[in-house]
Amino acid sequence: MTGPLDGGGRDGGEDEVRGAPRIPAPRRAVDDFDPMPPAPGPAPVPATAPAPGPGPGAAAQAPPGLPHTVLKSLLGAWALSACSAEETAAVEDHLTECAPCADEALRLRDAVALLHHERDLDLDPLLRSRVLENCLGRRPARIPVPDWAGPYDAETARLDALLRDIGDAEWHTPVRLKWFDGEGAVSRRTTVAGVIGHLLAVDGLVMSALGLGDPLVAGDPGTPPGPAAPVVPRDRTEAYWRAAHHPPTRTIREPWREQSHTLIRTVSFAGRGVAELSVSYGDFALPLRDSLLDRAFECWVHAEDIANAVDYPYEAPSGAHLHGMIDLAARQLPAALADRRRAGLAAPPRHLVAAGAPGRSLHLEVEGSGGGHWYIALDSPGAVGTPDETVAQVALDAEEFCQLVAGHVPPEEAAAGQDGDREAIKDVLFAAASLSRM
Repeated sequence: MTGPLDGGGRDGGEDEVRGAPRIPAPRRAVDDFDPMPPAPGPAPVPATAPAPGPGPGAAAQAPPGLPHTVLKSLLGAWALSACSAEETAAVEDHLTECAPCADEALRLRDAVALLHHERDLDLDPLLRSRVLENCLGRRPARIPVPDWAGPYDAETARLDALLRDIGDAEWHTPVRLKWFDGEGAVSRRTTVAGVIGHLLAVDGLVMSALGLGDPLVAGDPGTPPGPAAPVVPRDRTEAYWRAAHHPPTRTIREPWREQSHTLIRTVSFAGRGVAELSVSYGDFALPLRDSLLDRAFECWVHAEDIANAVDYPYEAPSGAHLHGMIDLAARQLPAALADRRRAGLAAPPRHLVAAGAPGRSLHLEVEGSGGGHWYIALDSPGAVGTPDETVAQVALDAEEFCQLVAGHVPPEEAAAGQDGDREAIKDVLFAAASLSRM
């Protein structure tokens, strides 16, 4: 019985590899054949006469072609129909003689067929973030982002991922911004797009400090132009909202995103000295390293505002980044407490101390991821507290402390544990809330 690979009338010569898979060349269409009989050629040579040329085996002995290693390397291109005509002929001739290559060619051809399968090949939406996280963890970026800029880079990327996932209509979802103005909680109503406009306007202060121009003055796409822009964050935001002739839409995302990328690229190439560059916020200033940490904190707080408004799950920053944000707030508390005393909103210090001397201290214990221990100087704004003169202790959860600093939790309800001087505890908690702003 003739098998499928026996070729019907084949004589089974020695050049045939028995049992090897054969991949036939594409079959020619019927109308590719010439319907006319071939033109008559020279008379056949009699069997008794010697055949011209090298001998009767000449047709079976092809001139030496491509080596086996080259032909094997062409199998992938052959399966994708990417070989030239000469390469295709050479590969297919080789497949009739080499069983391992024939097996490999069959597997490759089946794999190519899967690439054209008409089915949903959408990947898990979390796969991209997991792959990127794994890659970044194994190999650092060629131009590394400074450690002190890492929280801003991470929080803007997380917010951008949230914005990418929401629909057009959700950009007009109402959002209420909250903060503490010194004596009580206040709020301002806007939209998701308005929040991004607020972040873009205040980030412009960092742009100006880096010599990149103020986007509110330059009139970049998505921002309203103006002859001058205020320096105080709240005034800048109000000026932006007033100058906009129509409510901001999702088109604000691209200029905000490009501005954040520009900031990260600039500080990554600028070198170490840029970290101490002063960024003015009107009534106070921060070095650039702290300013980007402050911007990362605000980005996270407002991302949560947006997430709550559109019912989107959102997590707190990583422990290391959260610790940096808490540390910045703790370092600002002595100055904030001094400002409240000058405004008559806090009790005066009980003891006069020399300039720079710590005086009394409050032990701030922040629990959970990103937490730690800080000693807040109560009597001197430029001093660092010490355990030796501790008169009170406050214990809070890390996220609860951040919500207090953001002005989202009333100071009276913030502390989970208190011990010691009640007046000092109250003054520090209110000072923490007064760090918040629009």
